[in-house]
Amino acid sequence: MEITSCFCWVSAAVFVITLLWRFIWGGGTHVGALVGALGASLCFILPPVYRGVALLGCSFILTFVTERRGKMLQAGGRAVLVTGCDSGFGHALAKRLSDEGLQVFAGVLDVNGGGAQQLRERGSEKLKVLQLDVTDSAQIETVHQYICTQVEDTGLWGLVNNAGVLQCPTDAELQPITWYRRCMDVNFLSAVRLCQVFLPLLRRSRGRIVNVTSMAGEVPLPMFTSYGASKAALSMFSRVLRMEMCVWGVRVTLIQPGGFRTSIFGNSEDVSRFTDEVLAAVSPEAREDYGKMYISSLPGFLSKMSQQSSEDLSPVVEDMLHALLSVHPRPLYTPGQMAWLLPLLHRCCPAAVSEFLIRRLFVPSACRPAGLTTS
Repeated sequence: MEITSCFCWVSAAVFVITLLWRFIWGGGTHVGALVGALGASLCFILPPVYRGVALLGCSFILTFVTERRGKMLQAGGRAVLVTGCDSGFGHALAKRLSDEGLQVFAGVLDVNGGGAQQLRERGSEKLKVLQLDVTDSAQIETVHQYICTQVEDTGLWGLVNNAGVLQCPTDAELQPITWYRRCMDVNFLSAVRLCQVFLPLLRRSRGRIVNVTSMAGEVPLPMFTSYGASKAALSMFSRVLRMEMCVWGVRVTLIQPGGFRTSIFGNSEDVSRFTDEVLAAVSPEAREDYGKMYISSLPGFLSKMSQQSSEDLSPVVEDMLHALLSVHPRPLYTPGQMAWLLPLLHRCCPAAVSEFLIRRLFVPSACRPAGLTTS
């Protein structure tokens, strides 16, 4: 009886705290209000044991399902630097922020490329396309000096570290060490460097840092070791930086998308190159155990993932906009299918259960390593 009572009190406390967090600090919605009213009503209807379970369920819905938009800041007079604007999330965000009236500095890997040209053709004075290879310290410094002359005493309001690379999903043993270095350099170290360079301007405006991570940085996904490790590093860096920057009034937010089709999946030329690089770097023993047929089949998994991903990037872009302009931005946004569900299952389920589910979802079954096939 005492255990049941304790469980009910803990569930009620969690529900009340979640309700306060959602509506006082984050702003509520009609759906959230209905869930709150339902939870309060259940306290008077259900027996103690079921009451606790119901309250925890309502807390879950309030946390992960209901929208929390709240009051937004005025866009005028604010400047944002976005990396990786050649295509994908960065390209769409640069357009969206420009339409909202913000001054946008869109960093691109190729200033003469098609994506950069599309941004310039918009003819907006508030959208400046800048050459920015995030791994090039000289280009970072050039962009920094230019932005300093543009924002002057107002500072930079936002930095969106969006640039990233994926490589080809491959078994950890087969991935060339150069892939690990490339992922860490682009996905993690470049974001650290940009934060260090631009934080003086961000502190001046008490602005925002938005770092784009990945579900692979929180959930161990087979064949995503180099990518997942780099995104996990960025996630931990961002969480620590958020605590350090709160005393300066700078907000640090994570965007953790799941299941969106962008150019990060590469093209047909990339697929061929991935296979050649793996075959050239792998040891003779591993080549024999895995087999050339299996290794050559891996880029097909990348193409299949791309086809199954959503082409609608608006959920990610809207969350980025909210992170930049909301009075109360969230610490973490999880747009996309399973972007919040799979991490939750990974944290809450026994390892055997979560790993079984992940393998069923992410390990290709069309081809197996030669050493595992029966003769």
